[in-house]
Amino acid sequence: MLEDDREEVIQAWYMDDSGEVQRLHHHLDPEEYVSLDQLAELGVLSWRLDADNYENDDKLKKIHEDRGYSYTDIIEVCPEKLPNYEEKIKSFFEEHVHTDEEIRYYLAGSGRIRYFDVRDCNESWIRVWLKKGGLIVLPAGIYHRFTLDSNNYIKEDSTCRKEYLENFVQKGEANHTIDASA
Repeated sequence: MLEDDREEVIQAWYMDDSGEVQRLHHHLDPEEYVSLDQLAELGVLSWRLDADNYENDDKLKKIHEDRGYSYTDIIEVCPEKLPNYEEKIKSFFEEHVHTDEEIRYYLAGSGRIRYFDVRDCNESWIRVWLKKGGLIVLPAGIYHRFTLDSNNYIKEDSTCRKEYLENFVQKGEANHTIDASA
């Protein structure tokens, strides 16, 4: 039995560096999982919500109110609905940062997997696995990338590095030096 119901739709682990196809799980051997609390220490927040009732979900409404989200986009990522699909998937997998939070809520794609990879304080990659009903918020400034599994379909609700380093990485790490200009 899972300790946290979010683990049914969100899991995370340290990735291998095999360089194989990006859409594979990429577990270390032996596997090394990362808890949702450890992700939260990096600023990655997560919730499990009712994707079948997202338009009337009080928990989602409260998250919007508490975090000041004022708009929603519905995006379908699949070859039939996203122009230049293969190019987009490749560009999503390029490591990058945003100056604002990145919010992703997976509404459809049951049985399909999507991955967000984020860097930890030691620059190691953590793969965050999401299924339908999983909502994550990546903080502004965290290095990350995104890919799908081989099923090629998701539907999602999508509502600065220096600030990120100061707010999450350097907090409580007086003996750990980080170059914020990187």
